[in-house]
Amino acid sequence: MSQQGYVAAPPYSQSQSGMGLPTPHYGHYGDQSHAGPAPGVTKPAGPVGAAAPGGMFPQGPPPPGPHQFGQNPPQRFPGPAPVSSAAASYSPYASAAQPPYPAPTPSVVQLGGQLTTMHISTCGSGMAPPSQAPPGSLLAPSFPGPPRPPQPSILQPGSRVPPPPPTAVNGPGVPALPPPAHRQDGLPGPAPPNAQFQPPPGQSLGTGYAPQPANYGAQMPGAQLSYPGGFPSGPAQMAGPPPPQKKLDPDSIPSPIQVIENDRASRAGQVYLTGTRGQVPPLVTTDCVVQDQGNASPRYIRCTAYCFPCTSDMAKQAQIPLAAVITPFATIPSNETPLYLVNHGETGPVRCNRCKAYMCPFMQFTEGGRRYQCGFCSCVSEVPPFYFQHLDHVGRRLDHYEKPELSLGSYEYVATLDYCKKNKPPNPPAFIFMIDVSYSNIKNGLVKLICEELKTVLEKLPREEQQETSAIRVGFITYNKVLHFFNVKSNLAQPQMMVVTDVGEVFVPLLDGFLVNYQESQSVIHNLLDQIPEMFADSNENETVFAPVVQAGMEALKAADCPGKLFIFHSSLPTAEAPGKLRNRDDRKLINTDKEKILFQPQTNVYDSLAKECVAHGCCVTLFLFPSQYVDVASLGLVPQLTGGTLYKYSNFQIHLDSQQFLNDLRNDIEKKIGFDAIMRVRTSTGFRATDFFGGIFMNNTTDVEMAAIDCDKAVTVEFKHDDKLGEDTGALIQCAVLYTTISGQRRLRIHNLGLNCSSQLADVYKSCETDALINFFAKSAYRAVLHQPLKVIREILVNQTAHMLACYRKNCASPSAASQLILPDSMKVLPVYMNCLLKSCVLLSRPDTSIDERAHQRQLLMSMGVADSQLLFYPQLLPLHTVDVGGTALPGAVRCSESRLAEDGVFLLADGLHMFLWLGASSPAELIQGLFSVPSLAHVNTEMTSLPEVGNPYSQTLRTIMSIIQQKRPYSMKLVIVKQREQAEMVFRQFLVEDKGLHGGSSYVDFLCCVHKEICQLLN
Repeated sequence: MSQQGYVAAPPYSQSQSGMGLPTPHYGHYGDQSHAGPAPGVTKPAGPVGAAAPGGMFPQGPPPPGPHQFGQNPPQRFPGPAPVSSAAASYSPYASAAQPPYPAPTPSVVQLGGQLTTMHISTCGSGMAPPSQAPPGSLLAPSFPGPPRPPQPSILQPGSRVPPPPPTAVNGPGVPALPPPAHRQDGLPGPAPPNAQFQPPPGQSLGTGYAPQPANYGAQMPGAQLSYPGGFPSGPAQMAGPPPPQKKLDPDSIPSPIQVIENDRASRAGQVYLTGTRGQVPPLVTTDCVVQDQGNASPRYIRCTAYCFPCTSDMAKQAQIPLAAVITPFATIPSNETPLYLVNHGETGPVRCNRCKAYMCPFMQFTEGGRRYQCGFCSCVSEVPPFYFQHLDHVGRRLDHYEKPELSLGSYEYVATLDYCKKNKPPNPPAFIFMIDVSYSNIKNGLVKLICEELKTVLEKLPREEQQETSAIRVGFITYNKVLHFFNVKSNLAQPQMMVVTDVGEVFVPLLDGFLVNYQESQSVIHNLLDQIPEMFADSNENETVFAPVVQAGMEALKAADCPGKLFIFHSSLPTAEAPGKLRNRDDRKLINTDKEKILFQPQTNVYDSLAKECVAHGCCVTLFLFPSQYVDVASLGLVPQLTGGTLYKYSNFQIHLDSQQFLNDLRNDIEKKIGFDAIMRVRTSTGFRATDFFGGIFMNNTTDVEMAAIDCDKAVTVEFKHDDKLGEDTGALIQCAVLYTTISGQRRLRIHNLGLNCSSQLADVYKSCETDALINFFAKSAYRAVLHQPLKVIREILVNQTAHMLACYRKNCASPSAASQLILPDSMKVLPVYMNCLLKSCVLLSRPDTSIDERAHQRQLLMSMGVADSQLLFYPQLLPLHTVDVGGTALPGAVRCSESRLAEDGVFLLADGLHMFLWLGASSPAELIQGLFSVPSLAHVNTEMTSLPEVGNPYSQTLRTIMSIIQQKRPYSMKLVIVKQREQAEMVFRQFLVEDKGLHGGSSYVDFLCCVHKEICQLLN
């Protein structure tokens, strides 16, 4: 293998048996001596900071010769590169202009031309009407190349499928895509006639995969794309000028909408029983009823694969990340059974003597019920006398179905005093409301709005179902450059204010009367909330502090010896002299350079230390930000992120337009199901272990995930690695235990168990994959790497790994076929489109219209998102409202996120969980406009409005119902933006049409498929 530059072969720590792959030379990036933990995140020893065994991306300086390749343990996203080697490290991709993806070689340029003449077919659940093709096959145009023997389900050269007939959904037929133009920024364009495949200058072809053995089994379902001229030898040579290129029909490539609809058609509305180990659940987009029969509901745990490879060699070969996305407090719909609470009194939960796993369905009882064998570590323990029960004829306890911990995958235990701090029961949590009363907030009416709303939300403080009133106590602080604490004790006639001016060493000036029961002190609190806006009406103070505010709230909770949550309402960069003071560092010159990562890192380590202290004292911070300019979200947002809180951001907040969005968020946040002062541990059966964790978490060691609080929308993504072989018969078992304090002050353990299959066949592993969970994992690992690596390198790694997973499938699981076909496993056929959406996300690809604060905010939000939220964020829902059944409650069928799906005479709603757009076509029917807005024509529609007027007719009511159905499943309130076709605001809307080429870089879905196929071909050659 050539030693020059970067060879696009998969990164391996050593050659795998049966693969014949030498380790590629990656240049210098990822040198272990430079790989440090992300600022502000304590790395567990082993998993990432030091390379985890069997990881995915190489690190360490390049070895002197090929005989030494593969000596260093690999790491997925390596640490920062040494400055001196920056240029050399990334060659041959280094160039003056930075393309958004690995710069295509001439072969990609040629491939871009070939893609327009590509034929596509699939053996999976396909998308073409049966009348046109064999079941499931996808057809696309081609031009006559050299004849090949006929192959099943692959279109012969020359045949052609017409575009789909016009329908109400896709408008007047889908225009074919124009051929990709050859662009300077290195995205695919048409090939010059008779171009031959050449490696880029200074780079050899690389050896890639070994020749394929011929002993294949039956072909697995999967989509196939083929190039008539073959690849990489280039199109067949023809005499005379080349024929005009026919365009690729976008309908012939795998569609996320079709995959979602197919899953709904087969599984929606059904009861999903969790009893079978390793079964793949319905997609997150499919509504079904889950019945727990011994494995946790997919609402609590989703995996990237439900069948793990038996050996670490297989895992390295496929490079499919083995991970679980765990949402321990997920909301359960009313038609499903809530978790049972098990109380064993003072003895507490029964646990394995060796590994401390909790009693669960994976424990095997023996010796007539006197002993049990742990499913995780195989240790045999005595059954405590109080827990003894006889076994039936199949060796099952007679009380099996009476005990939740023996028959269910998820349940709770009442924890004993051994599980409490200082061995005493915790106090109920407290909420502290902290309002920035600087000049601008008083003048724009924000302070008045907050104070008025608090009177309403305090009536709805969360409480246990059996309680009449909430046990949560409340306190109030206002601040600008100094802090004002309020005594609202119930026996006072008026609230009393105490000012703390020493923001360098914050202390709590009063204990008694600061945290009170709302019901008892209601009149004093209302009095205070009425007075605050007037109290500071004449203030001209515009400078604020921030870190001392968090410190004060934490000290107050510490003094009261209770966990709790701070609700901070803040609007500007904290520039006053105090700990955590920040400067404006919004430097757009750093964008698209290797220093761009600095913009995502906190400015000072004050916020990191503060967050750690908050977690230690069970203090969760939720921040409502109202910035009119740069506020350094990367620094301020670190505290909410690491303490399990949320950062809500309302840029250029205007009361008359944005107050509803803010009030909805505040109400939802206060009423959420939440656990405080939590510690989570993930145990696994022998053969594999949890090595890495992503989320709103803090880790003091390699096993305990600490969270000041965790609510129903927060997920923790856990990566697993092999440390031994796994057995096909025993499978891979996971137990997630969360110890937490309830809103009433009770200490509990929440247990979720899941059993996965194991196989020595890669085909079984691929069959069990879940694309939505894979993208959640890839996004979190990439967004964490943003803190210490150039974005360009991260994008390259993602493209490489996508190609590698698909190439391994092609080599090991698919039957032999022409090299020109792109074969996708059925479970991953939409992985390329989702991966392209991730690569084009504003975090990984800068845009002139997206501020660094917005990018940092989206990065922090994603780090604790569950699978359903990340799926919608990367592939938004686009609904044609003009096709809706007026008066019905069913959502119209979604269409693909592409401009080609919009119709001039249509109205479309787009939502991604953070944004919501109503797009009005230039020829929208007048009666529809009249029905929605009560104005005579499109020209009269006011695009400033952020909610629909209450018109009271069926059109309006139906649309409002649809919007509320989409909104109620999402954790963030989406502000409506009205967009008219061909007006300036449409530019922002078009960023969300993720299948199209990005306005500021980023491939279209079609071009990205081409890029991935080129990488796969290089690996397979």
